[in-house]
Amino acid sequence: MAGDNSIRILSVLCAAILVAAALYLGSAIFAPVAMSLFVIAIVWPLQKTIEARIPRVFALLFTLSATIVVIGTLALITSWGIGMVGRWLIANMGRFQELYGHTTEWLDGHGILLAGQFAERFNALSLVRLFQDIVARINGLVGFSVMVLIFTMLGLLEVRDFQQKIQAMNNGLTGDRILEAAARISHKFRKYLLVRTLASILTGFVVWGFTHALDIELAAAWGVIAFALNYIPVIGPLFATVLPTLFTAAQFESWQMAAFVFVGLNIIQFVIGSYLEPRFSGTALAVSPFLIVFAVFFWTFLWGIPGAFIGVPVTMAILTVCELGSSSRWIATLLSGPVRDDA
Repeated sequence: MAGDNSIRILSVLCAAILVAAALYLGSAIFAPVAMSLFVIAIVWPLQKTIEARIPRVFALLFTLSATIVVIGTLALITSWGIGMVGRWLIANMGRFQELYGHTTEWLDGHGILLAGQFAERFNALSLVRLFQDIVARINGLVGFSVMVLIFTMLGLLEVRDFQQKIQAMNNGLTGDRILEAAARISHKFRKYLLVRTLASILTGFVVWGFTHALDIELAAAWGVIAFALNYIPVIGPLFATVLPTLFTAAQFESWQMAAFVFVGLNIIQFVIGSYLEPRFSGTALAVSPFLIVFAVFFWTFLWGIPGAFIGVPVTMAILTVCELGSSSRWIATLLSGPVRDDA
């Protein structure tokens, strides 16, 4: 019996490794398909409502147009914020070079041996290269977005046919489970995006108000960047905190001011992300914090920026499927979020 269990566990591990390798090697296909399924789950209720009033083709065109407008608007304001920061960085390279010089002198003066290696691998131009790399990656997402749009269009046309095929399956119990899993996943995706959007808007406004009150330059840009990056758990808030801190140090030439900004931004991220957002989402989206961090880095490794954005929803979908199986329900229970006592 013990030997059979060991063989079963090894088989599951080998299958998981092979699936991960396939997802990594086939990221050019699997990533846009996963993203399109996420979009379909979000916009299908709109498509379904409109189809009841006008023909399916026109309903599809309206849904796709609305989706493109929303995503395009978010992309434009994000590009504006990044562009503002990039132009300010190039215009104030002297400040960063001076800050860099003072930092290396302080490290050398305190006998920190890593200063030499730090100086070799990082300088003020590294920030310029970082922003250039970010812009290049954003431009690379254009082709990805086109593929997502195509898959989304084809998928929306086949949602009803897919439901009918599932309902017509000979094994009714299996069909009901598939439809139930799809309905639960779709509901969780919509709630996740709604909660994430509300938290992102709140984060953007609070960050803008905080930086504006301290007379930090590019306050509006920092608010927009905080709003956009908050859609990426863990990694996004980290960058939205570190970047304004570095620019504050260059603007005020004061590490005390930079430390104050760093602490203030972290408090904002903590209060919204760890206190308000869980109250918005409730227990339906409760996931272990460890699993969230793992999911973000794992899917980012597999699919890059799209993986960072969709990693948590994909993990939530996997846990939802585990909930419906009696033999796998323990996985969902183990990896769910902490139980809160609201009494």
